[in-house]
Amino acid sequence: MKFSTKATLSAVLTCATALSFSNPAMAKVVTGEAAPDVRVIDSNGVERTLSEFKGQDVVLEWTNHKCPYVVKHYDSNNMQNTQKRASEDGFAWLTVISSAPGKQGHVSGEKANKLTKKRGATPTAVLLDESGDAGRLYAAKTTPHMYIVNKQGTLVYQGAIDSIPSANPKKIAEATNYVTAALDSMKAGTAIEVTDSQPYGCSIKY
Repeated sequence: MKFSTKATLSAVLTCATALSFSNPAMAKVVTGEAAPDVRVIDSNGVERTLSEFKGQDVVLEWTNHKCPYVVKHYDSNNMQNTQKRASEDGFAWLTVISSAPGKQGHVSGEKANKLTKKRGATPTAVLLDESGDAGRLYAAKTTPHMYIVNKQGTLVYQGAIDSIPSANPKKIAEATNYVTAALDSMKAGTAIEVTDSQPYGCSIKY
């Protein structure tokens, strides 16, 4: 993926970052408390819930395949590598699409599966949150927006995938990946250093 100033301008014009996002109707979920359960149909037409993964660590990833920030992480394989790492550590990975019908990023189950295969992604399931109920329950603001829930059902991380809010793929190598850092801490049985961070990316198209 070639990066340019023009691409950056396009990302800024087409996407709103979490820094400028505001929706008072959505109360932020609290890290350290029980993660809200969700009930959403996946890309294969199966009803999935967060509670079905009780006893297993879970990563939740909000996405929109047309968002330049999401493109950055997928075209560089950063998201796929993070998924692979989580899978190796026994995590379930739920990719959530909260784009409403007719809005940017909305896809059918068939399209979602084709995107997963094309990008070499390995989520446990892709959840089609057309109503936006799951996204609003978690106060998800951006794509990407990441959450980690431990085996006990406690939310232990929420925020950005990494520390540099940029659509430039060259910045990935310079950034701290908050998700993999949390995975490292959970595997080692130590406290997660960064439990909350400011999400960045495109505003979710509810």
